[in-house]
Amino acid sequence: MPRILVIEDEAAIRRVLVKILSEENKTYEVEEAEDGLAGVDMIKKEDYDLVLCDIKMPKMDGVEVLELTKKLKPEIPVVMISGHGDLDTAVNTMRLGAFDYISKPPDLNRLLNTVRNALDRKELVVENKLLKKKVSKNYEMVGDSPAIEQIKDMIEKVAPTDARVLITGPNGTGKELVAHWLHEKSERSVGPMIEVNCAAIPSELIESELFGHVKGAFTSAAKDRAGKFEAANGGTIFLDEIGDMSLSAQAKVLRALQENKIQRVGSDKDIKVDVRVVAATNKNLSKEIEEGKFREDLYHRLAVILIKVPALNERRDDIPILINFFADKIAQEQGTSKKSFSA
Repeated sequence: MPRILVIEDEAAIRRVLVKILSEENKTYEVEEAEDGLAGVDMIKKEDYDLVLCDIKMPKMDGVEVLELTKKLKPEIPVVMISGHGDLDTAVNTMRLGAFDYISKPPDLNRLLNTVRNALDRKELVVENKLLKKKVSKNYEMVGDSPAIEQIKDMIEKVAPTDARVLITGPNGTGKELVAHWLHEKSERSVGPMIEVNCAAIPSELIESELFGHVKGAFTSAAKDRAGKFEAANGGTIFLDEIGDMSLSAQAKVLRALQENKIQRVGSDKDIKVDVRVVAATNKNLSKEIEEGKFREDLYHRLAVILIKVPALNERRDDIPILINFFADKIAQEQGTSKKSFSA
């Protein structure tokens, strides 16, 4: 049951918002606070899936509430409520991490669409956190060969920065693992890590998947939907097998990297995003560029740091360690004694 907190000092508007949300979806549990101080106190004590917060309030304004919420519980999306004279401030709150803003008096459709999109994003963030815990618990970078030690050392140096990273190597070498380590050892680890397998998504759907869409953008677009870049805001997006991405999608990714903003399919509204991009491929992108299948300008934007993960036949010293690791893992999972292997 989604929990929504409405922070608004004008009682009439607060009651209208609570009434609209409660009647729109009976599963919404809507609570209210009459000022910023009371709202922050409730956020400290309770877990909410969404906060709607007025900008101009006595005691503590909405900008301060937003900043404190992002420090206390960064996974909670915050939608700002702005008066006619607050538009510049509302836009600025997007740069500070607000999910979106709505104007007073609230337009019903805009309000409900924004709430649905914000709750969708919160659900994605929660799912991603669970996945991240699972990955962190169950996987390790196994090996002590010079090649693996070099990768570990590079991760330690690169992870704390916001530099984009391109990971190359054959299938099954652990490119995804490197991406997870880069995220988990960075300051963005408190935010989401969103994975996109570009090879698994049909070319006609990849742009909608990455950037979202608005209602009516295409036949099956029944409602507005946030994309993966929005879901990754404040964290990392991992574009796996980016060499399989269509040229039109590559152009939009390039714009997102250049300008830190995206547009949903069917919309001309810019949406600011704060995302670190990590990409991976098993292809020779230099060859793909020569053949006109991959944009050279996008390659240079992505490959600020290049990490090559070697195939197992290039690090044979790790084979006994890997065998021992997986023998331990299988024994633990199946509750059996560990099997021994001879070299």
